[in-house]
Amino acid sequence: MNRLTDVVRHLLIINVIVYLGTMALSPEIKRLLSVSYPTSPQFQPFQIITHMFMHADFRHLLFNMLMLFFLGPLVEARWGPKKFLAFYFITGLGALAINMLAMYIEVNVLHSLSIYHANLIKMLGASGAVFGVVTAMALLYPNVELYLFFIPFPVKAKYLISFYVVAELFLAFSGMQTGIAHWAHLGGALFGAILTLYWNRKGFGSNFDRWN
Repeated sequence: MNRLTDVVRHLLIINVIVYLGTMALSPEIKRLLSVSYPTSPQFQPFQIITHMFMHADFRHLLFNMLMLFFLGPLVEARWGPKKFLAFYFITGLGALAINMLAMYIEVNVLHSLSIYHANLIKMLGASGAVFGVVTAMALLYPNVELYLFFIPFPVKAKYLISFYVVAELFLAFSGMQTGIAHWAHLGGALFGAILTLYWNRKGFGSNFDRWN
């Protein structure tokens, strides 16, 4: 099992501290630091970064941090701290961009969402960046076997990410009001895959294990 790497450790600490801080202080802080739709009067440029450290509740935080804790060190160890940190933020921002694009299409093309309701929606969480990390791990180590909480047998990483992507696509297109930003998850996975494959082509890291 890989040791806990530096960037992953600091990301875990920051996310937990921020969560505890927002719980202890006014709930208004969470709303202020979560990102709003750009046309909302509550939108602020700094939310583009701060939303990645907000979490709706403890379960939301726990899921993201466990995924980062178990899978992040494998990716950071391959690329090193600087590239891993850049990857984390790029995929988080990519997730936000895809989610905002999906909302724009819903408002202006499909007219399935009013601008009034779009302006009320808040996006928060590290899920987009974490999905990017999970995707990178599955591409770098596709045959690594992982144990999930609800499955009593190991699942290879390449099958795990495939299942997640298919499930997120289904939920995103189903129109079900789950309260979860499925397009953000897909955006994180998309940017994670593109960046991982690009860096592999450029020769970053070593012994890249292809899908097989």
